[in-house]
Amino acid sequence: MKATTVAYVPSTHDSENDPRNEHIKIYVNGELVDKEDAKVSVYDSGFLLGDGVWEGLRLYKGKLAFLDEHLERLYESAYFLDIDIGVSRDEMKAILQQTLDANDMTDNVHVRLMVSRGKKTKPFQDPRLSIFGSTIVVIAEHSVINLETANSGVTLHTVPIVRGLPTTQDPKLNCHNKLNCITALNHALKAGANEALMLDPHGFVNTSNSCNFFIVRKGELWTSSGDYCMNGITRKKVIEICEENGIPIKLKNYSLYETYSADEAFLTGTFAGQTPVTEIDGRQIGDGKIGSVLAKIKALYKQKATRAC
Repeated sequence: MKATTVAYVPSTHDSENDPRNEHIKIYVNGELVDKEDAKVSVYDSGFLLGDGVWEGLRLYKGKLAFLDEHLERLYESAYFLDIDIGVSRDEMKAILQQTLDANDMTDNVHVRLMVSRGKKTKPFQDPRLSIFGSTIVVIAEHSVINLETANSGVTLHTVPIVRGLPTTQDPKLNCHNKLNCITALNHALKAGANEALMLDPHGFVNTSNSCNFFIVRKGELWTSSGDYCMNGITRKKVIEICEENGIPIKLKNYSLYETYSADEAFLTGTFAGQTPVTEIDGRQIGDGKIGSVLAKIKALYKQKATRAC
């Protein structure tokens, strides 16, 4: 059957085009190479099987925000998968800084740090076939958030694909295997939405295919219990902001019934921070614009992110 193409629609990862990204240096296993020369083996575990872990980081004013917490998750995920990263956390920090320095980057940068189990002797899943050590790749790009998307927001479509139980693939694991989320996004795109809204195995509202999800009801913020979603660093910071500033916040199970009639809704992620959601399943959320609670949180988050640097 012939694959169908889907017209591009806005997403939470929209950024302004920057021609400098055509000439960046990328870190690949101890070397900084030109973009067109950045390659890994076809025998690499990440390419063959999605066997690896990753982090997305944001550079503010010369510093990577919340770096220690991102590395904590990276190393914890690698430990869970029995992947030996092969470098210490301090050495990884030096690798990140080396990549930024090589590209003369100081602000408005998104960094993708990827670690796979490494090259294998044969193209099979057995982890014992990976005998060459991990593969480490760092891609740092000049990345200014697209203001049109940041201000006008995105639309969501609820999909039948759920975030599953930890006994299948733990949704807290930030791994390379993202087919569950990609399938969900494909459903949403074909329905004409920007991103997918995913439920948990019990039918409660959970997360989007790429970001954590919040709603505002009568001045209270609600987000999922966190049992079936990636417990994002930005999600954590929004919760902290609420606790520090007297904004009521609840981590709870809630359904589409409460979601459709929310006053505000938004997504959180490292790349864009917070992105408003204006419509879900064809239903306008609030007045379809950035609400006062989200506006306050966005301002407080910016202060927190830059202060952390």
